[in-house]
Amino acid sequence: MKSDYIHEKVLETQKKYDNAEPEKLAKAMGIIVSYEPMGNTSKSCKGFFVVFSRKKHITINSSLNEDLRAIVLMHEIAHAILHCSYAHTIFSDFDFLNNSDIKEYEANLFAADYIINDSEAIDILKEGMSFFEAASVLRVPPQLLDFKLRLMKHRGLNISEPPITSYGDFMKKINIPNI
Repeated sequence: MKSDYIHEKVLETQKKYDNAEPEKLAKAMGIIVSYEPMGNTSKSCKGFFVVFSRKKHITINSSLNEDLRAIVLMHEIAHAILHCSYAHTIFSDFDFLNNSDIKEYEANLFAADYIINDSEAIDILKEGMSFFEAASVLRVPPQLLDFKLRLMKHRGLNISEPPITSYGDFMKKINIPNI
């Protein structure tokens, strides 16, 4: 799936649902969202998406802080939008399909593009903040900002190269108490 297609799906979703925040977006899309304790270590599951009896359901780890909950929820909503043809599959940290890394990467691209506004990211970086300071101000993990900046650069915006390279599985390594 190309990043241009993902960006189009983000714009389409933002327009259709009036740029709703993740929880309101899930509700508007008819996705059931629940919050359950799933551990609080870096190895703990952060969330997952499943379709069962034609009902979409997302479960988020209740140990996450509010900012990370929204990011994980948007990531799982991305699976619902981009990967629903794989509805029989559970998308989670425990997904062992051969193409799971690609799907995780695509869901991260979608989440980054949806959550982080282009203009806001550019303005913060123009203020002279470091990449990591900008991620903190935007209240996102640096890896998510990396995804966003790479998307913006791909679309032709004059963005300097991020100092890190993020992978589709970066959420697996986030230590919950320290986020």
